[in-house]
Amino acid sequence: MSKISEAFRKGKAFIAFVTGGDPTLETSRDIILAMAEAGADIIEIGIPFSDPIAEGPVIQAANLRALAAGADLAGIFELVRQVRCKTAVPLVFLTYLNPVYKYGYDAFFARCEQAGVDGIIIPDLPFEEKDELAAIADAHKVDLISLVAPTSAERVQKIARETRGFLYIVSSMGVTGVRSEIKTDLAAILAAARAASDIPAAIGFGISSPEQVREFGRLADGVIVGSAIVRLVERYGEAAADQVFDYVKQMKDALTDLGG
Repeated sequence: MSKISEAFRKGKAFIAFVTGGDPTLETSRDIILAMAEAGADIIEIGIPFSDPIAEGPVIQAANLRALAAGADLAGIFELVRQVRCKTAVPLVFLTYLNPVYKYGYDAFFARCEQAGVDGIIIPDLPFEEKDELAAIADAHKVDLISLVAPTSAERVQKIARETRGFLYIVSSMGVTGVRSEIKTDLAAILAAARAASDIPAAIGFGISSPEQVREFGRLADGVIVGSAIVRLVERYGEAAADQVFDYVKQMKDALTDLGG
């Protein structure tokens, strides 16, 4: 069992996202360590990219800030190395296929293994085309985490059987961003996934409040929060770590109320 799957055995998992290098690599390190200290069970680190097509305006802006500050893949790998020296919390990259392809699949996943990356999410990698790098990721002990969108009902069982680490359930159509209401029949998607596999499933996209964390935590094995954290980074900049700590602790406490 991978470190990511193991994180779900402790109870409901809170998964926190931050864009690497926003506003600086040094601040990102402090924010990630603050999230780990606050109780995040898994931490996603977005690799800055100029065309993050799955992201809404909040995370798009964070990508641009990070790139403008000089963040690149070498800096992100060094960021992970520094974080890994101080925490054992599973770390997951969120990136797009182009940077991985350009770096070279073998070289990229070898570097992930060396730095201490436990998993990867690639939103623009079609499930049907994942085999071109799945074996390489497996060889370097990096879980290739698949997403299931609300339109994927007919494919959810196959995706659940073949994903690694956990199954990422996308709560709503569209891009990332805070939502006041989520109407997707997530219970049906989760039921289909669980009929096919015992892989943990976590819900993301749009979740920002303790009430939403509790609502979706009752359904799923974990909850993912991204844009709400990135908004704190945007607001507080280099002083964001303490604010993010307080927010992540509040979200994790909401899951703990459910036995997480």
